[in-house]
Amino acid sequence: MAKITAAEVSKLRKATGAGMMDCKKALVEADGDFDKAIKILREKGQKIADKRADRESSEGAVIAKVNDAKNKGVIVSLNCETDFVGKNESFVSLAKELAALALNSSNKEEFLTADFNGMTVQEKLIEQTGVIGEKIEIGDFKILEAPFVGSYIHGNKIGALTGLSTSIDDAEALAKDISMQVASMGATTLSYKDFDPEYVASETQARIAAIEKENEELVRLGKTLKNVPQFISRSQLTDEVIAEAEERLKAELKAEGKPEQIWDRILPGKIERFISDNTTLDQEQCLLDQNFIKDEKKTVGDYVKTLGDVSVVGFERISL
Repeated sequence: MAKITAAEVSKLRKATGAGMMDCKKALVEADGDFDKAIKILREKGQKIADKRADRESSEGAVIAKVNDAKNKGVIVSLNCETDFVGKNESFVSLAKELAALALNSSNKEEFLTADFNGMTVQEKLIEQTGVIGEKIEIGDFKILEAPFVGSYIHGNKIGALTGLSTSIDDAEALAKDISMQVASMGATTLSYKDFDPEYVASETQARIAAIEKENEELVRLGKTLKNVPQFISRSQLTDEVIAEAEERLKAELKAEGKPEQIWDRILPGKIERFISDNTTLDQEQCLLDQNFIKDEKKTVGDYVKTLGDVSVVGFERISL
């Protein structure tokens, strides 16, 4: 039997990340054959992976990377079972390595077959499952390409990418700010213009029904009722709808005894309130229609317009 040296154990540990005792045992079993020892550790990882296949891997680390040209970004979540492992320095370091490698792939399937120091990414994940003792997998993988791409990561738990139409002087700061908006507010689409009419109609009925049911309870408790909106998206507010709302608001002002000569000063604010009350879906799901977290007096779209000839052309988000 070959004598196993500390240097050989250290070399195997550096190559695989396995513990000292696991490395020594693998080398002993392999009679000092380094490649065979790696194979033994991988087989151990596969056995553990098979046993833990049905475990939930909802913790981990989310990492975003943008290439040097700033025209392509990727977000990858490396998932594990516990927050303790997810915060481990070596685990986060592995996640960063994988994210850098992911920039060369166009989808998750291609990424999992990519080379990682002589093995595939999938094989590396199985190996690390054996090393760590928890189910390790790529939870999500998203790519974004645009003339300029920026990113933001919140506590290694949420990652976001934002694509801009062009690179301006402060493109880095703008893309980071918008990515921060995406990370914190969870938009699902760019604009209300992207909504399918059937989805908006269905969601309108559901939301009105929910508010009406809630109001029944508020009546029972003797509390102020919630406003039941007519609409929930700007896509429903046609010119005719806005005109009808304006006429109704004028009638209200007249009934309140407000002099007609001051209506022009009051109506814009009331129309703005009407639009706000009837676009709740947009405010929740549409990035450009959300209030900007750094200046809530403006929507994200309005804020971007103040910066010149640039627009947001896409975004991606991953959250654990």
